[in-house]
Amino acid sequence: MRILVDDLSGPEIAAFLEEHIRHMRSLSPPESKHALDLDGLRAPGVTFWSVRDGETVVGCGALKRLDASHAELKSMRTAPSRRRSGIASTLLAHLIAEARKMGFTRLSLETGSADAFRPARKLYEKFGFRYCQPFADYLPDPNSVFMTRTL
Repeated sequence: MRILVDDLSGPEIAAFLEEHIRHMRSLSPPESKHALDLDGLRAPGVTFWSVRDGETVVGCGALKRLDASHAELKSMRTAPSRRRSGIASTLLAHLIAEARKMGFTRLSLETGSADAFRPARKLYEKFGFRYCQPFADYLPDPNSVFMTRTL
């Protein structure tokens, strides 16, 4: 398994992210969907990583710069067939280390409040994220929870 910075130009990562967006739309109303599309992930200040097993994309995640010391975790996803295999934990540890290398001292995220997002929330708790108020441009939303941790 390799974790690589990805320029988002390959058809396999586009398909992987399209499925991610489709899945998020099935779980959250449109006004509560905060997943970035390909253009959003290509924006300045966003670094995107794919996780590959051979040539197969099995996971992804991104960091979005909010300011000089604060970044947001975006687009964390593991292929459904590979869930509960350690990919998400390996990737999250990698992203936290990368955020530190980039000089960030705080890392925050938004995720869903529904039961379907419980495994993600448990993972973030395990890695030291704590619940917080909305940050950046987010507003309070019953379909969202916000988490943060210092680095």
